[in-house]
Amino acid sequence: MSTDLLTGTKALITGGSSGLGFAMAQALADAGATVLITARSPATLTEAQARLGHTAGRVHTLPMDVRDEHSIAQAVQWVQDYWGGLDLLVNNAGIGMRTVNPEFMTAPQPFYKVSAAGFRDLLDTNLTGYFLVAKAFAPMMVAQGHGKIVNISMNHETMRRQGFIPYGPSRAGAESLSLIMAEDLRKHTIDVNMLLPGGATATGMIPEEQRAALPSHFSLLSPSVMARPIVFLASEASNGITGQRIVATEFDAWLTQQQA
Repeated sequence: MSTDLLTGTKALITGGSSGLGFAMAQALADAGATVLITARSPATLTEAQARLGHTAGRVHTLPMDVRDEHSIAQAVQWVQDYWGGLDLLVNNAGIGMRTVNPEFMTAPQPFYKVSAAGFRDLLDTNLTGYFLVAKAFAPMMVAQGHGKIVNISMNHETMRRQGFIPYGPSRAGAESLSLIMAEDLRKHTIDVNMLLPGGATATGMIPEEQRAALPSHFSLLSPSVMARPIVFLASEASNGITGQRIVATEFDAWLTQQQA
């Protein structure tokens, strides 16, 4: 991958201190982009930057809570002050089923046993958070006349699986949000797409003790599966591609179809 492909590109990734967000930040920085990763915890951001190695100089960190409009507004101001604009926003920050049921993989519980507080908390992060961050940065992109937004999603099976409330509905809602955002922003030449890994990933969403109890054939994808797709979506090669749902494990086939 060219280290100067994305030179001059400025990208922000929410939930960028670990998992898929960290893998995407690494990939973008490796391709020459300047990246801002946000997360709630300053400590995890410091740890993330220490793990970046030679790309650390192109990656900045900023504490931000996607559920807090004031916190998001401060991030918008940071981008405006230091960069003067934003080319790519990646909505990735999210929490998983373990927050409402730590044994969700081996002992799923029905929706009526999920607490209202647990339901609201997950939706506030995984769905409302996507809305609030995109709402805050979209005017900047509209004013500059270009931009790209990528909303991270998950397999449709997750949206139908037993015991996956509220995580499933949060991702289904994010997909509808993405499609409508794509239509709302199409006339402003701002592309909005969805990207998902294509399976469960080794990101900590599944507790270690739960992984040990899973069938031997159950394997987790590396977060690096997101690298090539996110670099493509950040590049000029993806200009005009909008409203797409891209599965990282099927990226090559999808790209061939787009180019046909």
